[in-house]
Amino acid sequence: MLSLSPLRQPPEDEAQLLAQAGLLAGMTLGELAALAGLPIPPDLKRDKGWTGILLELWLGASAGSKPEQDFAALGVELKTIPIDRQGRPLETTFVCVAPLTGNSGVVWETSHVRHKLKRVLWIPVEGERAIPLAERRVGSPLLWSPSAHEEAQLRQDWEELMDLIVLGHVERITARHGEVLQLRPKAANSKALTEAIGANGEPILTLPRGFYLKKNFTGALLARHFLL
Repeated sequence: MLSLSPLRQPPEDEAQLLAQAGLLAGMTLGELAALAGLPIPPDLKRDKGWTGILLELWLGASAGSKPEQDFAALGVELKTIPIDRQGRPLETTFVCVAPLTGNSGVVWETSHVRHKLKRVLWIPVEGERAIPLAERRVGSPLLWSPSAHEEAQLRQDWEELMDLIVLGHVERITARHGEVLQLRPKAANSKALTEAIGANGEPILTLPRGFYLKKNFTGALLARHFLL
């Protein structure tokens, strides 16, 4: 039985997850926060992950900050995606932290990126800054797995980026590397350093990096499924 209240237990199957996500479509973040008893921040500058936390609460996500999918029993990852009036993504989508050491023998098939992206529940949310946070509406959900073509794109970029990391060129990687997947610093401040491999194979300290999906990839995905 589905009702408009947060799921207290993780969903039993994909059908229940998708049905619950469908109930949220058209609701504002303010309405959902009030019903869930979650305070609304003035904006997302200091609370970037707030929208995701709110929707995890409603959908019964179990992973929290653990390195597994948000709905581990179903093998489904939740990704909220801020969109403009035309339904286009407003920013890149974080996938996972990139490993900068201990990468010998790592292959795409067992990579964290592939694990996180093999089944994703996308939930578009209005993201234009002109709309107050509480008034932004949740869009229709989309349950997605990469097509053979999408997986080939992701794999190619991942392999090229990992080769650069392993060869000690992490400092030379920019957000322009990769057609659909990019690697860029992910740290709250510039003092949070982590170990990596230098150009001569020596250990160095650098900013942590994360894998992100570029807007051209997520934009095409949304356009194809919502016929934008």
